[in-house]
Amino acid sequence: MLVGIPREIKSHEYRVGATPDGVRELVAHGHQVLLEKGAGAAIGLTDAQYLAAGAELADTPQEVFALAALILKVKEPQPHECRLLRPDQVLFTYLHLAPNPDLTRLLLASGVTAIGYETVTSPNGGLPLLAPMSEVAGRMAIQAGAACLEKPHGGAGVLLGGVPGVAPGRVVILGAGVVGGNAAMMAVGLGAQVTVLNRTAQRLRRLDEVFGNRIQTRYATTTAIETLVLGADLVIGAALVAGAAAPRLVQREWLARMRPGSVLVDVSIDQGGCFETSHPTTHADPTFVVDGIVHYCVANMPGAVARTSTFALTQATLPFALALADKGWRQALADDAHLAMGLNVQNGRVTHPAVAHALGYA
Repeated sequence: MLVGIPREIKSHEYRVGATPDGVRELVAHGHQVLLEKGAGAAIGLTDAQYLAAGAELADTPQEVFALAALILKVKEPQPHECRLLRPDQVLFTYLHLAPNPDLTRLLLASGVTAIGYETVTSPNGGLPLLAPMSEVAGRMAIQAGAACLEKPHGGAGVLLGGVPGVAPGRVVILGAGVVGGNAAMMAVGLGAQVTVLNRTAQRLRRLDEVFGNRIQTRYATTTAIETLVLGADLVIGAALVAGAAAPRLVQREWLARMRPGSVLVDVSIDQGGCFETSHPTTHADPTFVVDGIVHYCVANMPGAVARTSTFALTQATLPFALALADKGWRQALADDAHLAMGLNVQNGRVTHPAVAHALGYA
């Protein structure tokens, strides 16, 4: 099979669909790999390294899309990329369709078979292709939030770790999954006062076992969320419902009662965001202010640490990419019910139940 890897074109997106090691594995399985020139250059992965791994180079994205049977990407295709897709092609990438009806319509019109990393499951109920980027985003959320709290960036001027004689900053994390757990780890490491809320007691118990009395855990009732958010310096939105739009957990009217210069970091923004006031931003212009509260809602946070993210993503996606290339998508999905959960769009239909429900296709 001919596997195509185009250069990512979303704003400040420097990741690439596979590392040279990943390409070498695909080639070893008897597949051709066509890489757009310069696709990995921004993170130090040169065309020469890809050539040494067995890839061929294309001058333009049009060439990649025209020839490849399987497209490996990182982020959702942009509108003009969607128009290059075709019915006999498989797209394997992050899609996050629930909050994006326009992208969904373009994919439906193309007839492509689109498999989303974010809805592939694992035997233990996890999301193995979302997990590595969730780990990155959870850790980055605290870094980004700490920077936004600095006065030159519009924040209240709070140091999360405090200093002797001065209380640490208060971090509230909405969600105890992969993002929430990694955010808690970073916040605890900085010396912040950390509270994690979730609506599954089992997840809270797991974090309590890991962190002990270094964090507080609370069941996420509306009252508990409101009380803690109003007293927070930094709130991390880490709520996720696989394939569906994120739940809106923070109401706009609460913001006027928070301390001005407090910060909201919405890691759930790819799925629509879990703050009522959220809208997607980019690394070029990452923040905005509503009622005195700084919002950081970058939709491709891991793109800022693109080298780390690319290596982490390839090691997760490669076994599934090999299965799709070796067997063809129909047989690969028939053989693996967890990979089959990644199927979002096929032959002009929305096939994933949560996505279909969110967008009104159910």
